[in-house]
Formats: sequence, C-alpha cells, structure tokens
Amino acid sequence: MRILFIHPNYHSGGAEIAGNWPPAWVAYLSGALKRAGYTDVKFIDAMTFDVGDEALREEIAAYAPDVVGATSITPSIYKAQQALKLAKEAAPQAITVLGGVHATFMYRQVLAEAPWIDAIVRGEGEEIIVDLIKTIDEGRWPAEREAIKGIAYAQDGKVVATAAAPTVKDIDSIVADWGILNWEKYNYIPLGVKVAIPNMARGCPFTCSFCSQWKFWRDYRIRDPKKVVDEIETLMRDHGVGFFILADEEPTINKKKFVAFCQELIDRKLDILWGINTRVTDILRDEELLPFFRKAGLIHVSLGTEAAAQLKLDLFNKETTVAQNKRAVELLRNAGIVVEAQFIVGLENETAETLEETYRMAQDWKPDLANWSMYTPWPFSDLFKELGDKVEIFDYEKYNFVTPIIKPQAMDRGELLDRVMNNYRRFYMKKALFSYPWAGSGQRRRYLLGCLKAFLKAGFERKFYDLGKVDYWGPQSRKKVKFNFDTTRQRAADEDVEWQVTHNRPTSTMHDAAMTMACGGGKDQLEDEADNAMIDVMARPQQPANEHHIH
Repeated sequence: MRILFIHPNYHSGGAEIAGNWPPAWVAYLSGALKRAGYTDVKFIDAMTFDVGDEALREEIAAYAPDVVGATSITPSIYKAQQALKLAKEAAPQAITVLGGVHATFMYRQVLAEAPWIDAIVRGEGEEIIVDLIKTIDEGRWPAEREAIKGIAYAQDGKVVATAAAPTVKDIDSIVADWGILNWEKYNYIPLGVKVAIPNMARGCPFTCSFCSQWKFWRDYRIRDPKKVVDEIETLMRDHGVGFFILADEEPTINKKKFVAFCQELIDRKLDILWGINTRVTDILRDEELLPFFRKAGLIHVSLGTEAAAQLKLDLFNKETTVAQNKRAVELLRNAGIVVEAQFIVGLENETAETLEETYRMAQDWKPDLANWSMYTPWPFSDLFKELGDKVEIFDYEKYNFVTPIIKPQAMDRGELLDRVMNNYRRFYMKKALFSYPWAGSGQRRRYLLGCLKAFLKAGFERKFYDLGKVDYWGPQSRKKVKFNFDTTRQRAADEDVEWQVTHNRPTSTMHDAAMTMACGGGKDQLEDEADNAMIDVMARPQQPANEHHIH
C-alpha cells in the first residue's frame, strides 16, 4: 500500500518571508499511519522545494501510489486541487484525498469544482486517515465508504457527508513522524537555523469572529508538557532544529501547564530559543512570570493586538483595550523579549486616517516588530457571513493576509496597499537606523538584526507582500497595481457551507464561564481539574491554523 502526501506549491509573500516552515500536518498523519502498519509513505513538499506541475507529475507516476493525499488552507485550495488532478492523471488507479481547514467547511464547493477528488477528510485527520486507508487496503472502497466517519464524497451527482468523527481525545498518544520531512530547507532566516512548529494544544476556547481555530479543532485539548519537550528534544537531536514556534493560537491559555513547559525546558538545559503567538490579556496576567519565560528561551512574542482603534477591537470580539495593548508591549520589552504587534487593516471602514492611527500607535507602543495584515474574511467564519455583500472577491487564492480582499469605502485597493507599505517603510527605517543596532546585547540584539535581514531580503527579492506579483514599486505605482483577481470565482451558497460544528457542550453554566474568561482571555487560569468542563462550556461553535504567524 503506497501512500503519497503532497504539500501544494503555494506562495503569498506573507509569513514565509522569515523562512521555510516544515509542514507539521504530514508528520502527524504519517506517524498515525506508520503506527497502524502502513510504512510505505512518501512526501513531496512542492511548496518549499518549488516543484512545478510537470516535475510533480513525473514524481507521482514514478511512485505509482495507491492513495494520494493533500492538504489546503483557504489560499492554497486551488493549488491543492490542481495537485490532485495531476495525481489522478499520473496515477489513475490512485484514490485522491483532500484535507485541511478549507475543505472541511467548503467540501460541497470543492467537490463541485474538483470532481477528481475521491474523498475529503473533515476535521483533524489522524484517526480518520487510518480508517480511510484501512477501508481502501481491505478492498472495501467504495462500497463501504459511508461507514467511515468524518469524510465527504460525491455519489450519483450528490455530495454525501458521513457522520462527524470524534476529535482525538488522547492527543498525547499522537506521535509525529518528523523523519518524513527533508529538513534541508526548513531554515529560519533571522537566526540562520532550522525551524520546527510543534504544538502544545489543539483548538482555542475563544470565539473571535474572524477566526476559526475553535471551529476546526472543536474541543480544546492540551498535551503533557513533558511530552512536548520530549518532541522538541527529538527535533533538536535528530533534525538539527535550533528554533521553534509553538503552533498554538494561545499556548498560554493554561497558565499551569505553560509554566510547567517552561520549567521543563530550563531543567533539561536545552538552550533553544523559541516564539509564540498569544493574547494581550495573558501577558498582563503573567507580568511577574515574564523573566521566567525569557529564561526558558522565549525570545519572540507575537501579540494579537489586532487594531489600534477600539471600534475594531469591539468588532473582532477582542476584549482588550488600546491601553492594555500598550502595557503588554512594554512588559515584554522590559523582560528582554522581542515583541511583535499585529494590526488587522483593510475593512470597509478603513480610511487614510485610521491607517495613520495604527502607525502612530506602533510608534507610541514601541514594539520591536509590527505587522499590518490585510483583513482576510475566511469564507466559513462568522464575520464573513455578517459582512454579506461587502465581500465581492471570491478568488480564494488571494485570501492570504497580504491582498486587500475588501475594498474600503474611502479608498481603492491600490491606495490601501500603498498606505500599508508606507507604514512598513517608516516603521522599519526608524528601527534599522535608531533601534536595532543598539537594542541591548546578546540574543535579543542578534535576533532583531536577523529579523531586519529577513525583511531586507524579502524586499530586495520583491517577495514581501506579493509586491512583485502585483507590480507595486512605490507610491508612484499605486494607481497601476494589478491584483489580478479571478472574477469568475463565485461565492458559495450559504447552504453549501458548514457554518456550525456539533460540540455536545453543556449550556447551564455558559454565562458564568463567559464571565470568567471570554474572548481575549481573562485574569483566571484554567486549572487541570476543571480544564475540560470549563473549556467545553467556553468553546462555543469557529481557523485556519495560520491566521497569526510570527513574521
């Protein structure tokens, strides 16, 4: 039984400017399959190694797989569909399978657009993929495919979705097969070392309207901190990893386990630097612990400040204030941790003044790094539905945080891009001249200079923010920017999108739990004995796993 996994060849000029990121999904799926006895597994990372269509076709034909699987977030959906089309052409006997967040919620549209896809895996895939492969291997496909939980497929012109599969309850039992990756090119430019993206937990108990982490993973589950550090030790020893980023949306949610994770890193003296994404409220909560986090190797925190204007914070359900954002940045900087502020821009009410306000806030707060992300309305998120006809572009390949999907009422998209670039130019010019060269000493200073190198490299190559593809050369070109939207792409009908997910959560204490910790966090921590019950109440039925990335 030969199984081939493909990571589609998609590039956006966003998070990848800092390096090449190892696709963790294939390591987890491969690990599950190998434990089930399926050891003939091959992986092609077409993105990192820039494998073109013809080369991909040749590799598929040479391997002659029985099953070909790919994954996709929203912007890479068309590349994933194309990869599986090539697979069906090169290996007609192979069963083609697509997974990932976009296909999970948009499977009806995907199957209509790509009839060569035999099955879609809905939700986290470790247990579903084993069940699927066993069914195929035992000759029960397609006759018994309806018995496989958590898949969708086309049959007699109709789309069939089987019963939802349960989430993986014992996530400590999941062991990644990191050896399936070719680690040659997974380098983190700021430090010049290999990078990994392990996770400490799955899901998120909060419900930001623009996000769907909570919808995709459904239940919030956290690993044993010692097992996470075991995995990091393996990555360091066997694959030469010198920096890691926890993939969690908010690894600090469970304060007790995050502290235990840090203590384990210190006790084992691994001497490795790492980064996280987290929320402002957790930083305020853990003010006294920040030096301890830094001692454990935490060097980079990307903060979901999201917006400078309180109006936007309210729209996104972020229960933080502008003053809290500023304070969190200050606390991290004082602890010797590089802090990155995230700003979401590009909604319909964006103006030249609001964009300038985000720049002034960045100057006032004094983060080490700032990132202006174009608002990207995931087509299965609550906010997308609420925006209605304000969304007029349905070319999902451009849903990448760097392309203006929504046209503001007060400016065109070219001006929006230009003003965002103006914020970047001014912010990083000041940092390069007056901050980074004198930003303390040791690891923090070297890290910041490395970040500057990554930005300069991406700018010189015109890969940053996809500038080369849209033909942007500066303010003089903003009227001539070509976003090249595919206007033939149509919005999926509401009935063709999975907006809700079954969670089986109790409702009697919903209000009390929300008061304790609503979206954006709270002052209380999640204690082990109450974690499951509390989180089940709080995590009401929706992202992809990539809306906040350390740049």
